[in-house]
Amino acid sequence: MIENTFLQIGAIVGLAAIGGVLAQALRQPLIVAFIAVGILLGPSGFGLVVHSSEIELFARLGIALLLFVVGLKLDLHIIRTVGPVALASGLGQVLFTSLFGYLIALLLGMPPTTALYVAVALTFSSTIIIVKLLSDKKEVDSLHGRIAVGFLIVQDIVVVLVMIGLTAMGQAGEGVNLGWEGLQILVKGVLMLAVVALLMRYVLPALMHRLAHSSELLMLFAIAWAVLGAAAGDALGFSREVGAFLAGISIASTPYREQVAARLVSLRDFLLLFFFIELGAALDMSVLGAQTGAAVIFSLFVLIGNPLIVMAIMGYMGYRKRTGFLAGLTVAQISEFSLILAALGLSLGHLDQETVGLITLVGLVTISASTYMILYSHAIYERIAPYLSIFERKVAHRELDSPLEDEGRVDILLIGLGRFGAAIAASLRERGCRLLAVDFDPETVRQHTRDGYTVHYGDAEDPEFVASLPLQRAEWVVSTVRDRSINRMLMHGLQQQGYQGKVALSASSRQEARMFEKEGVDKVFIPYADAAEEAAERLVPAKTSVAVSQLAGENP
Repeated sequence: MIENTFLQIGAIVGLAAIGGVLAQALRQPLIVAFIAVGILLGPSGFGLVVHSSEIELFARLGIALLLFVVGLKLDLHIIRTVGPVALASGLGQVLFTSLFGYLIALLLGMPPTTALYVAVALTFSSTIIIVKLLSDKKEVDSLHGRIAVGFLIVQDIVVVLVMIGLTAMGQAGEGVNLGWEGLQILVKGVLMLAVVALLMRYVLPALMHRLAHSSELLMLFAIAWAVLGAAAGDALGFSREVGAFLAGISIASTPYREQVAARLVSLRDFLLLFFFIELGAALDMSVLGAQTGAAVIFSLFVLIGNPLIVMAIMGYMGYRKRTGFLAGLTVAQISEFSLILAALGLSLGHLDQETVGLITLVGLVTISASTYMILYSHAIYERIAPYLSIFERKVAHRELDSPLEDEGRVDILLIGLGRFGAAIAASLRERGCRLLAVDFDPETVRQHTRDGYTVHYGDAEDPEFVASLPLQRAEWVVSTVRDRSINRMLMHGLQQQGYQGKVALSASSRQEARMFEKEGVDKVFIPYADAAEEAAERLVPAKTSVAVSQLAGENP
């Protein structure tokens, strides 16, 4: 056991870094590595780490900053852009998972209060992990990505409300009128929200603008504001997490929120390391052995049941089975909030250490498994797609508002309206080409539709969508997406449909371009290289460069 606190923290950080490298090699989130390191360092492992006030303080600060950043990034615009599906999927999944999880817990012999905590813990998914995985796959702006982020925001709001309610219950001891206690909490909450609203309206915008002249001072204020918000929440009878969350919301409307959030992420992740280490060190592995059966049942429920619930809701609302499946996989794990909720229940005396261990074990299993499920989501879908038709209406009207079959003849079918694609679309329209564009970002579709383009939502990786394109009426199919896997899936889909026209793809390198050319692609664009060559040609035309070389005494 390491008695020196500084040496203990050094050992924690060093071993966590090693564990993080291993987790990265296994394509696992760092949360899994940190909890595993905590188990190894704790009493169930080598017994090198003991509970200390310093580690606990770092853990509490990490949780406060986590909620602060969540509030800071709370973008209700995302919920509005994906319509009611975010609210319906988010709330529907929380309600159904809680209900069925509660029944399963009761059947396993848990007391009602414990069963309620476990059921609620199973409903929340990790916004941090999901957004990171979707970003790595470049799917955040896809339809299923936006829907997933939308209902994850709904979950974040629900978990804050749950923590408020549990804190109020925990402070109401025996003989206390719960109704009166609830009224007091409600009044305090309204007053706190009113103060936050007034600060947002009259104080914080001007203050943030003044502080923004110094980035260091702006970051110091943000950290101080988060900690003060957490302290105010605790003092008013809420939890520290709720106070930090409201502190984040209070400056979310300022133009500096992205800068603050970006700089706080590293500090947040560093401090959260101690929460997960502390959680892992507190686990008694000898007790967890008896929880293995329950952990397997709950893990299977989360890995299979949660996606099915989301798919059923989205299918009923008129989304295609592929969109429902890809969005549903994002709820196939429990989150860091579930672990925080378990720790809160333990501190309030509602849970024992065995139940916290059970929830943590379910978290380790589901986070690890769901990471691979999301990384290989498209391959999994291809295998099980025939069995998912039950989750799709005969007409998926949410994604088929304008049937592609109604289009007349088109000269070019353009896939992707990013910067490169939008520039090509503008040039083609100036040349009088009949253009049909496709993009997987609903906002891009709306924007270009308003600008007068014929644009439809679609994903080039989806063979079913490729089959719905008016391929027989298009002379060219052009992909401006610089992703090898997407382009290869598009080519595969075109070959399956017997497309006889010409194909142009975009590549990220000359090596990739040569590979596409060998596979029979008619034209290959390398956007940055092509633009660089054109710019060089404008600056120094080929003939001029030869003349310059000759004057310098060089061979042309």
